[in-house]
Amino acid sequence: MKVVLLAGGLGTRISEASQFKPKPMIEIGGMPIIWHIMKEFSYYGFNDFIICAGYKQHMVKEWFADYYLQTCDVTFDFSNGNAMTIHDQKTEPWKVTVVDTGYYTMTGGRIKRIQKYIGDERFFMTYGDGVCDVNIQELLDFHIRRGKLATLTAVKVEQRFGVLEIENGAVRSFREKSKNDAEPINAGYMVLEPEIFSYLENDNTIFEQEPIRRLVAENQLSSYMHTGFWQCMDTKKERDRLEEMWNTGKAPWKKWD
Repeated sequence: MKVVLLAGGLGTRISEASQFKPKPMIEIGGMPIIWHIMKEFSYYGFNDFIICAGYKQHMVKEWFADYYLQTCDVTFDFSNGNAMTIHDQKTEPWKVTVVDTGYYTMTGGRIKRIQKYIGDERFFMTYGDGVCDVNIQELLDFHIRRGKLATLTAVKVEQRFGVLEIENGAVRSFREKSKNDAEPINAGYMVLEPEIFSYLENDNTIFEQEPIRRLVAENQLSSYMHTGFWQCMDTKKERDRLEEMWNTGKAPWKKWD
């Protein structure tokens, strides 16, 4: 199965970093966050990736073009006609297709543009700015059992503020923020059937709006509830949190050696 990664947005909410590179290329532990996501899928045996690039898409292509050299020891012998010797190959068994899906294209439009690379196959899709410890194989099995056109992973995110319980204008209790106060949100990590392309019209289609609403109305959307770790990277604070987890050896999404 192919894994589609949305990596073309402007990343305006983390603009202090994304002004220099696409948000999925912002590094956690010295490697782009999109690499971490790909490692998650690769751990479960899914190694065929399609990256929907857009903003600064050339940087995504250049990074993968140099990836082989970045992950291996190499000797440059300038005394022998600039010969190059690769030592200790460490690259993953990945097939990576980077597609320029447009600068201003919306999420649904980006997915529509890579239809020719998917064909008539079921595929994964997620966003290029969030990591998770979801069991990818269990997610796929759940999707197959449900028999719907689409399955998304839902998580509850801890509230930012304390919670008030109010009755007739009087505060009856106050408690600290908790995941139990949150409604489930879309965490990405989706499984989609190829029929999903018929729900996508053009570059202006926002996948999370009309296509999702239509799937709900037609009872074609399932939700896989994930109670483990999930974290997006919308702000510098969130990026710093992920960096600290990685550097202290406490990154829940890292299952690979």
